[in-house]
Amino acid sequence: MKASRLLHLLLLLQTRQRLTTTELAARLEVSRRTVLRDVEALSAAGVPVYAERGRNGGIVLLPSARLSTSHLEPPELEALSVTGLDSALRERMGLTAVWESAERKIAARQAAAPESPSPLRLADLVLVDSTAWFAAPETAVEVSDLASALRHRRRLRVLYRRSAESRASARVVDPYGIVAKSGRWYLVADDQGDSRLLALERLSAFEQLGAPAVLQPGETLRTRWAVLKRRTEEQDRVSVTIRLPEKGLDLARRILGTRIHHVSDAEEGSCVVVVRYPDIESVRQLLQFGDHIEVLAPETARARISQLARDLADRHSTAATCPAAS
Repeated sequence: MKASRLLHLLLLLQTRQRLTTTELAARLEVSRRTVLRDVEALSAAGVPVYAERGRNGGIVLLPSARLSTSHLEPPELEALSVTGLDSALRERMGLTAVWESAERKIAARQAAAPESPSPLRLADLVLVDSTAWFAAPETAVEVSDLASALRHRRRLRVLYRRSAESRASARVVDPYGIVAKSGRWYLVADDQGDSRLLALERLSAFEQLGAPAVLQPGETLRTRWAVLKRRTEEQDRVSVTIRLPEKGLDLARRILGTRIHHVSDAEEGSCVVVVRYPDIESVRQLLQFGDHIEVLAPETARARISQLARDLADRHSTAATCPAAS
């Protein structure tokens, strides 16, 4: 633990060269006394670091001292290999600590480079946040535990509830891996030879079996994901034509996403949009637009929206009766 803390201290100093004991204590999550003892230990070992007293004093690392940071540890390399994960997803994967360690080494290496009028770093200009808007779906299982189990390429017995079912059922699957998509986690696996996406928020338990996973020849997580993603996006067979105000088009794109197939030019402040769904029942999603939308075709979609609207109106026509508190 102390060796790791000393390395962290050196990396911080190589990035800033001078830090107060208070700043270092906060970053290292130790006391100021511990920081001073660590500085004494490094100095005794020949590292050119010292404590400078006075109002503008602090812990100083001589500019001539350069800590070699060219080699990242295998766990740090693994963490960097999944750069598409944001901080929340890395936390679920248990990668936060090694990611931060790799970041400190990279920052120290950049600080050691000669100063030049180079552009700003992309890391200062680009932020990746994979969390879906207005939603924070939770998973019943720990993603990091599942990822660790998948390393062994064994079959899994999972307890899973399909979206149309009220209760979970057990099944044995052959897993390829997990995918983070728009803030949601999915297990990609073969279920009786057929590839499926299992949403982790509906996967309540898993057990690693002794038998090795039987995967389709030549297939990987990426190839299976590509097939399943295409299958999911191409299953929309019903085209629904709607009219909405032109000013609501940006909101429609955010809510409907790739379901939007065509948008007409605006006329008199309105647009006609064609949306694709897997079935008529999916037009429920359009209720989010309230009275800012009109379903034009097909007639079955108009009828379903009309029925849903009547049901909602009837349900809200009288005062709600709340159950008595126990």
